[in-house]
This record gives sequence, C-alpha cells and structure tokens, in this order.
Amino acid sequence: MASRIEDYAMLGNCRSAALVARNGSIDWLCLPRFDSAAAFAALLGDEDNGRWSLAPADPDATSTRQYIDGSLVLETTWTTATGKAKVIDFMPFAGEQVGVTRVVIGLEGRVDFESRLKVRFDYGNALPWVTTLEDGTLTAIAGPDMIVLRTPVEIEGEGMESVARFQVGAGDRAPFVMAWGPSHLPPPEPLDPRIALEQALEFWGEWSGHCNASGEWSEVVRRSLVVLKGLSYQPTGGIVAAPTTSLPEQFGGERNWDYRFCWARDATFVLSALVNAGYHDEASAWRDWVRRAVAGSPGQLQVLYGLAGERRLEEYEVTWLAGYEGAKPVRVGNAASNQFQLDIFGELVGAFSHAMKHGVVLHPEADNVQAVFLDHLANIWRHPDEGIWEIRGEPRHFVHSKVMAWLAFARAAEQQREGLDPHYVKHWRSIAEEIKADILAKGVDPERGCFTQSYGSKELDASLLLVTLTDFLPADDPRMVATVKAVEEDLLVDGFVRRYDTRSGVDGLPPGEGEFLPCSFWLVENYVAQGRMAEARALFERLVGLTNDLGLLAEEYDPRSKRLLGNFPQAFSHVALVNAAFSLAHGYSATADIHATPESNAPQGVRA
Repeated sequence: MASRIEDYAMLGNCRSAALVARNGSIDWLCLPRFDSAAAFAALLGDEDNGRWSLAPADPDATSTRQYIDGSLVLETTWTTATGKAKVIDFMPFAGEQVGVTRVVIGLEGRVDFESRLKVRFDYGNALPWVTTLEDGTLTAIAGPDMIVLRTPVEIEGEGMESVARFQVGAGDRAPFVMAWGPSHLPPPEPLDPRIALEQALEFWGEWSGHCNASGEWSEVVRRSLVVLKGLSYQPTGGIVAAPTTSLPEQFGGERNWDYRFCWARDATFVLSALVNAGYHDEASAWRDWVRRAVAGSPGQLQVLYGLAGERRLEEYEVTWLAGYEGAKPVRVGNAASNQFQLDIFGELVGAFSHAMKHGVVLHPEADNVQAVFLDHLANIWRHPDEGIWEIRGEPRHFVHSKVMAWLAFARAAEQQREGLDPHYVKHWRSIAEEIKADILAKGVDPERGCFTQSYGSKELDASLLLVTLTDFLPADDPRMVATVKAVEEDLLVDGFVRRYDTRSGVDGLPPGEGEFLPCSFWLVENYVAQGRMAEARALFERLVGLTNDLGLLAEEYDPRSKRLLGNFPQAFSHVALVNAAFSLAHGYSATADIHATPESNAPQGVRA
C-alpha cells in the first residue's frame, strides 16, 4: 500500500521527478520526462506495479530526513539497534540522461540494508526482461524502455524482484546508480556517484542562493521556489502543475486528474512569483514557453499544453491500477485541454504586461500576437465557458471569466509603447467598459451585494477572490468588501477556503473534495489588500503549517482527516504561498500587482 501523500519527498532534475516515501521506497517515477509512462507506479497501485525500496533490514529502524542546503537532494538518517547510516537520494544533472542515484553511507556501528528493485514499465503493466551484463550492470528492458542499475553490491533475482542485501560500517559507501535509456541503444554511460552528487548540490545551491529575501518567510519561500524549479522542464522552459496523476481530491472519489502538463493560466502567477524572487531568467524562459505554446490561431488557444507545447493530450483510464487508496479511475492525459475557458486571454495579457513592467523583455512579435488575440476575444467574450475550475457540466457565464476578459482589454488599453496603434487602444478601452457594465448588471447578487459565481446564480466561488485583487473596482467598494465577506461566510471550512460548493454535483462530477489550498492563500492576499494584517498573518501561518516535514504542499487539504489531498507537490499551491509571503512581507498584494495599472501598484494603504 502507498504511503500517505504527505510522507513523500520529491527528487528532481528539471526533466522528471521521483517520489520517495519515509520508508525508503520510490513509489513514483516517470522516465524520461514528467509526462512519460511510469516505471514505478506503486503510488497508484501496489508494489507489483513497480517500486524501489532501499532501507535497513531492521523493521524497527527509525529515520529522520531533510533536504540538503536548498536543494532537492534528500538525506535520510536511519538508526537501528546496531548502528546508524544515511541514504542520500537525488536525480543527477547528466545532460539528457535521466535516473536516480542512491548512496548508502555508514555513520556508526554496522547496519544491515536491503534494496528491492521492481521495474514495471507502462504504468506498472509491462514486466521487463532483466539480465546482468558481463560488467555487472543490471538491465531491465520492455518495448522501447531500458533501465540500467550499476552498483558494487551483489544483486540476486528473487521472484520478480532484484534484491541486494548488504552491510555498511562507519565510513562505508554503497552507491546505486540507476538510469533510463532507449532499449534500441547501448546502455547509458556510467556516472561517478560522487561527482554527480557534487554537481547536483552545486546546481541547487547556486540556484536557490539567488532567491530574494521575503522577510521572516524567506526559508519557506525558498523551499517553494526550489520545488517550482524542480517542476520545470529544462529543455523547453515549461513548468508542470505537478509530477503526478490521479492523486485524489477526495479519498475514494473520482476527481482524479493528470497534472503532468503546463497550464497557460499559471503564467501570470508563476511570473509574479519568479520576478518577485529575482529569477528573471526563469521568468523569461516561462514567458517564451507560453509564447510558443499559444502561437497560431487564437481560436485554437488551449487551457493546457504538453511540456514542449504539445496540443493532443487525450485522456484515457489506466484500468489495471487500483488507484491511490482505491480512488478510481486513474487517468492519463487531460480532457480539459479541449475546454473553452474565457479567462485565459486575460491571464496571458496580464502576464505579458507584468513581465514588461518588471524588466522581462518581450519578444518583438508580442504586440501583434496581443492584437490578434484581443480581436478574437472581442467576438467571443459574451459566450459561456467552463471556467477556471474546468467544470465538466454545462458551460456558464462565470464572473471570474468575464472579469479576466475585461482585464485583457483594460490592461492592453493602458499600455504605452512606441508603435502601438491608437485605434486599437481606443477600441480596447471601449470593449473593457462594455464588459464591465455587463458584469455589474448581471454578476452581482442584488440581495447580498456581492459578486456571484456566474450570471443569475446565488452561489459563491473562491475565484472571486482574484476578482477583488484587480482594479475592477476600488478596494473599499461595497461590492468588493461584500464579496470577501460572503466568501468567509459561505466557503470557509474549518478556516480554509473551498473552491465552491461541490456537494450538489453542479459541476458534472460526483460531490466532494478537499479544500483547495491556493484559494486560502488568495484570502491572505485579500486581507493584506484590505489592511487586515493580523488576520492575514494568522491564516498564512496556519497554511504554512500544512506543509510536510520537507516544506511540500499538495493541491488540497482535508481538515477532517488532517491529510493532504490531490496531486503532489502542486506548483499552484507553492506559487500561491510565495505570492502571499511577499504580500505579507511588503504590505500589499503580490497577485494584485500582476493585475494592477502602473499607477496603482505602489504599496499604499488598502487597495485592490
């Protein structure tokens, strides 16, 4: 059985990621990319679906763990009745070679260890042919995939596993170097584990050492940014939402999605976090990824894309996996890529405006691309859509989507750049005013005076917290104040914000999910924007307390079972944490800064 979500650590090398449980078992690893089929899929099934366990043979052994110096290099210290040893787990930076290196180091006395490797390609379905080469290299091959394992420790086959039993004393080292390669080519070249470890630590140390300070929250912000960097795909600059698929939003439920793709919407929030933290190179790489991914007809704009901008992300079910704690189906691919979501246009224009304002140089084509996309948006903004939460029910006129459409035209009209056609500016300003009037006439509850989830609805939606962080209305406008109050009244569950009321199944799915963590961070920023600093601090501290012992967050939290839910670690949660931390540190909303006009983004009292 898989471990609790919060019991996992993430290893990464900006190409893929592995999840290692406290018990020393790697239960999830996709090779050679984040979105490749898993070679270890025990996370969504059991050990027969692939895993690599490395731990003391003593069942009573205890452990502590930590990341080394702002990195994704994991150090686990084991203590047994006979001694103490540590295991260092990491993914080397070795060009296009992708794999995991594990080094056992004796510290005190003597400790018996056991390694049990069970490779199962194709999400736990393909049993490989395992052989040992003349030089002792172990190979596992099935179809197009090959995994090689090199170690000085003797390995024997037991049933369908490759098992090594060995002992380390003080100062002893037992390295295990595993790498993936195409099965039609020779095995990947050997790596020196000492040099590979030095290179990994050097990479992470240099990268995390450039993080801008964020007051008392600097360390938690640095950890979140390291996670974000670990979720980036170095060859293209894309950033995946999470390295996993189908970790459930409700235990035993059906809300299980594949998050190993790049969401265009995240561009705004990611750019804000990276720029605030001083990572302009990463912000530029992400900006360029977005520009390439959305290139083409604006009518073909997608919600999400593959790591290199791939558009075909067909969704299917992996029927042979039992699901995390029985939550089925297990899905690969994501049908949300085919949805119509109006807010994307506003997010993209906001992202490019924010990037330009903070010194991230735009591509020369940016103005032409913006004009074409806004021409298209002018023709479709009145249409209903599936909204930010990607509902699988009937499309609606979501207020958040309409406000983001307004934002696209409003920000474009405020840009002052040489060569920008004045006719376009006047036209965009006129459309922005038309959309705003439409929202105020149809998107406000006449009784409560707050914005609603969609036109004609009485329901609330946490995405309205983003509406209040725009310049749509002044921060002290009664409708803005009433919206935050209504969210507090209707959507707070044990102090955490849920996305919307899923109990009725109005989104086309069975009811029930945890509390979506980014929404609670948005409430923190709203408190900051309204000058409610004590409440902002209290909620932020509570949210940070939900991170696991390594500072990692999932997508959601279940306050009843007090467990993390959803795909893990989740980029959106960590980005929201970073922006909320900078808001607290500087006294104004970092997310609002993305959406604000140049004149309104200076810290000053209460503002939107």
